[in-house]
Amino acid sequence: MGRKDIRWKQRFDNLERAYEIFWRILDIKAPNEAEKMGLIQAFEIVFELSWKTMKDYLFEQGFNEKSPRGVLKQAFQNEIIADGHHWIEALENRNETTHTYDDDMAEKIDGKIREIYAPMIRDMYVYLKKEYHHE
Repeated sequence: MGRKDIRWKQRFDNLERAYEIFWRILDIKAPNEAEKMGLIQAFEIVFELSWKTMKDYLFEQGFNEKSPRGVLKQAFQNEIIADGHHWIEALENRNETTHTYDDDMAEKIDGKIREIYAPMIRDMYVYLKKEYHHE
């Protein structure tokens, strides 16, 4: 196992821990305001670890994308993710939630996380988990 190989797997281990917490928060029925804020924070963390894990995985595959947008485009081309458009939208939403917070935005983002972003993150997670255990 090479150094690059170890790097993406270490990053995946971190992603996996955050991913499990993210899904526990998603399972909360009728979340209160604090739980919704917690979901948004967990999404920000999982999204950040997701693109960085893909970056390290792609680096091992011979690609050297550095920016989140570049990594997402390459991940789409390499079929790690299926919906590049929604990943770019999630990146933009993550950037918004990092810098501002209001009730309307929180409600909108909460819905997108539950309906769109969580399933696409799960699909990426499943793909990388298979790769993790395949090697």
